[in-house]
Amino acid sequence: MRLASLYRYPVKGLSPEPLDAAELQADGYFPGDRLFALENGPSGFDPAAPEHQPKIKFLMLMRNGALAGLATRYDEATGVLTIARGGREVARGDLRSAEGRGAIEAFLTGFLGPEIRGRVRLLTAPDGFRFTDSKSGFVSLVNLASVAAIAQAQGAALDPLRFRANLYVEDTSPWAEAALPGRTLSVGGVRLEVLKMTDRCAATGIEPGTGRRDMDLVQTLRRNFGHIDCGVYARVIDGGRIKAGDAISVID
Repeated sequence: MRLASLYRYPVKGLSPEPLDAAELQADGYFPGDRLFALENGPSGFDPAAPEHQPKIKFLMLMRNGALAGLATRYDEATGVLTIARGGREVARGDLRSAEGRGAIEAFLTGFLGPEIRGRVRLLTAPDGFRFTDSKSGFVSLVNLASVAAIAQAQGAALDPLRFRANLYVEDTSPWAEAALPGRTLSVGGVRLEVLKMTDRCAATGIEPGTGRRDMDLVQTLRRNFGHIDCGVYARVIDGGRIKAGDAISVID
């Protein structure tokens, strides 16, 4: 196996950002990933005592597919999030300031219109917490051969970014990841404990870049493969630097 590509998703539900490499820390989350979430009405999230919340409490692709039609970028150095639509910048805000967060919140409230249930509020993850879909979502991996098998069953090309993984893996067989939970992977000098398969939702039916809901991959998975899984979640046992092209091996 080989690490084909790496991605982070700074704001839950918004654009993926490609990385050449990443520095992982033991028992930590993927760097720069799910640092922020957009509350869609009161979620009950308490930053002083953070607990995992169901994704339906936030703006997310499963219900707010139009988000995939926006191109967003987050600059860690300045704290600025920019939002573009159709190649034109439509919003910008420094997420470290109330004014900057307000600019992003106001734009998304207007953009999504009737899909908004209450006040949109941009939340920042406190140290040691992230807005992941699963409590096991420290690092997510997707096998590109499995994506190709789903595409064949669907009868259409699939952008792997529909599955919003951190690490995309190649040079292995379709569904090889099904044998990985409970085992340990070596990626460069990093060790990952694979925790569980990743079950999929209707968000995979949203076309990246356009926001069109153009297929039902959950039903394609169920009908053709007898499950709704694609990819795995893993925990970082030993940290270090990983990069595209690194060999991946199962070490137990």
